[in-house]
Amino acid sequence: MTYDPVRWGIISTADINRLVIPPAQASPKVDLVGVASRTQERADSYAAEWGIPRAHGSYEALLEDPEIEAVYISLPNTMHCEWSIRAAEAGKHVLCEKPIDSNPAKVAEAFDAADRAGKLLMEAFMWRHNPQTKRLRQLLDEGAIGELRLVRSCFSYGLYDKDNIRLRPDVEGGALMDVGCYCISGSRLVAGEPELVYGQQWTGASGTDWMFTASLRFPGDVLGQFDCSTAMPERDELEAIGSEGSLFVDDPWHCHRPVIELRHDGAVERIEVEPANSYGLELENLSDAIRGEGEPLLGRDDAVAQARVIDGLFRSASSRAAVEL
Repeated sequence: MTYDPVRWGIISTADINRLVIPPAQASPKVDLVGVASRTQERADSYAAEWGIPRAHGSYEALLEDPEIEAVYISLPNTMHCEWSIRAAEAGKHVLCEKPIDSNPAKVAEAFDAADRAGKLLMEAFMWRHNPQTKRLRQLLDEGAIGELRLVRSCFSYGLYDKDNIRLRPDVEGGALMDVGCYCISGSRLVAGEPELVYGQQWTGASGTDWMFTASLRFPGDVLGQFDCSTAMPERDELEAIGSEGSLFVDDPWHCHRPVIELRHDGAVERIEVEPANSYGLELENLSDAIRGEGEPLLGRDDAVAQARVIDGLFRSASSRAAVEL
């Protein structure tokens, strides 16, 4: 059977698009036909730069385009839920950049809107689609490290431009929303849903959290810890530690160098995984689901649970007390 590629549009001309557009244009399952910006001039320039056929001078105009079936939303964090709802109500399937929101009720509202419209909504945690991530989960399921005891992770980089959107409090910038959400996603993938969280943050000159640390308690007395920052050197790690060894991933989020180290009995076994483009995989996963060829990897339950942890950590940091979820 011939695969009819899904016709996609992009809402916004955000910097993250540079990682999404090339695999979209290379995929036989994706037909990137439109992009929208806040002005026609900007949309025309961007479309010409990236070879996108249609340029819309407003987000509303793209949603009114009958040729577009699905949209990728790369707007600021504060606009994710609103435009996911508007897109669904306009009859579009939605891939919304992470995090959809820090408020679990608002995330549920966005999925409610998609359900009412009969459309699919997925949160864009691209790392979850990578073969490295799937192999990690498989190794855990196979008991490679015995009983899980601890999960730890980190994600940090240095950014000091207060005008950068990732450091603007008015659009929910900051370390936890930008990169810490990956650590939450990774901790949840490994250990399940936390029962108790404790967070601490350092607020920098921009008014956002420049550093955030978290402790988590999972069912079965499994513990977790992570740190994230927009004011430290580049770091990204994920490790699951069990009763008989550990699984260490040096590049868990970008998956540029997909290798898992199984550490046990004083030895290190390197488990190499075939490289793959995570952004292309998430687009193809949702495209397959739209065509009835599969299911979205990430749905309502995962997105709401993700927001619940973010919300709990922010409440904990504010109150300086542990929060039960």
